[in-house]
Amino acid sequence: MPTDIILPSSGMGIEEATIVRWLKNIGDKVREGEIIVEVETAKAAVDIEAPVTGILTTIVAPEGVTIEINAVIGTIQD
Repeated sequence: MPTDIILPSSGMGIEEATIVRWLKNIGDKVREGEIIVEVETAKAAVDIEAPVTGILTTIVAPEGVTIEINAVIGTIQD
């Protein structure tokens, strides 16, 4: 069953972030809690962790794209 990777809210009134760099490619194994993508908000750089262990199957938001908080940025198949 696929699990969505959600861009979490960091508080501070931030409403969007830009994908800086994916540290994994589609098809790579990821572990729960492993940092898989770096994003940048207006106030800080933030590392996003894998929510589950599995295979990264989809990257919805590629590098350089700005997206809203709580948007799906990828999926992991467990």
